Amino acid sequence: MHEDRVAVVTGASSGIGEAIARALAGDGVKVALGARRRQRLQAVQSEIERAQGEAMAVTCDVTRRSDCNNLVRAAVDRWGRVDILINNAGIMPLSFVKSLKIEEWERMVDVNLKGVLFCTAAVLPFMLDQGGGHIVNLSSIAGRRVFPAGSVYCATKFALNAFSDALRLELSARQRIRVTSVQPGIVATELTETITDDGLGGFLEYARSIEPLQAEDIAAAIRYAVHAPAHVNVNEIVVRPTQQEQ
Repeated sequence: MHEDRVAVVTGASSGIGEAIARALAGDGVKVALGARRRQRLQAVQSEIERAQGEAMAVTCDVTRRSDCNNLVRAAVDRWGRVDILINNAGIMPLSFVKSLKIEEWERMVDVNLKGVLFCTAAVLPFMLDQGGGHIVNLSSIAGRRVFPAGSVYCATKFALNAFSDALRLELSARQRIRVTSVQPGIVATELTETITDDGLGGFLEYARSIEPLQAEDIAAAIRYAVHAPAHVNVNEIVVRPTQQEQ
């Protein structure tokens, strides 16, 4: 059990964020849930508490630096520390560049990359002060290989992988802050619901044709990383559905 540890999870109202919040709470970790959908967050909090876990819900849009600061501060004010940050919030409105969905590009950069930067900046002073911590960034297979219609999405995930590795080099050996980049393949979540480009029918058909990962599969991988002994730094975890070739 890990009753003395505190985690902050973004994008915790559904999907992987909700699954990892439930899993950590089940392990005895106190969990601060952050997302935009307040009502859904409160439902997740109630379900965790009914299972004898400890959680709090904080409305947070990761594109707002003040929201990220408030989320972390709320956890510290209540529990006195923050040991784990799960940078999970992300969106995937895939589109071909020629479709010029520029507002969607901007939103992806704001959520997938700047949101991670804001939350990391919010949590670092506390981790440095307490002498350690663990930052988990939810990247993607798209951060390892590009594909048509994934130009901007892949760019945000490649950037996130670079940030994660540089963060590890800066903080892990010297400051005892471990860093993990989790890179899933196709997962059954709400991500594909943000796709508005009519030309993506082939991708969606392929995604439906295989058995995808479940959010709980990614939560299990993250649990392995954050509960590893202090001398073990799990830097990258790549998880694909068995049927996904690339």
